[in-house]
Amino acid sequence: MTQWTDIFILALVLTNFRLLASSRLTALIETMILQAVTLAVIPLTLSPRPWPLRLVAFLLITLTVKGALLPWLLRRAIREADVQREVEPFIGYSASVLIGIALLGLSFLIAMPLKAAASPGTASLLPGAMFTTLTGLMIIISRRKALIQVVGYLGMENGIYAFGAVLAVEAPMLVEMGVLLDVFVAVFIMGITIYQINLEFDHIDTDRLSELKD
Repeated sequence: MTQWTDIFILALVLTNFRLLASSRLTALIETMILQAVTLAVIPLTLSPRPWPLRLVAFLLITLTVKGALLPWLLRRAIREADVQREVEPFIGYSASVLIGIALLGLSFLIAMPLKAAASPGTASLLPGAMFTTLTGLMIIISRRKALIQVVGYLGMENGIYAFGAVLAVEAPMLVEMGVLLDVFVAVFIMGITIYQINLEFDHIDTDRLSELKD
């Protein structure tokens, strides 16, 4: 069981590096789908068989929302905003990957004191969860396009979800559904906002919004 968990944790880490290295929005969305599948499978590797019906139902809902509904909303926003890639990020993609390597090392350092609060079988997920959260934050602060910043926000939420698999396995489903609902509403509202910004100003570069005057 632990071996499969480690494999999927490695897959989670690799999806984070792909997020940092990709400029095309379609590639970012595809990576988020892979990350959603990985996050849906990891709790199954941590839970003994037979899997509880509640756990399977929640993971199916998670996979539907993270792996299908949210990517569909993002693809729709891409079509409406007519933007395909990030051309001039604040931090280049090679530099982002190098920073990502440093963040991965930092994640291991931060996770060391937290391992005492996790069970032995789930402690290895802590660095991956921390790295996923930091990767999302890195994307938010290093990219200009609002759509890519939405992807970063979703990445941060995925990291929080991974932490929940470690430290809050017994959390009520109502809380878990509330997190998913917050993400759904946030992406929906940001998608509408992005579309309206693009209609008004013919671009969605967030750094140029600072040039607006009363």
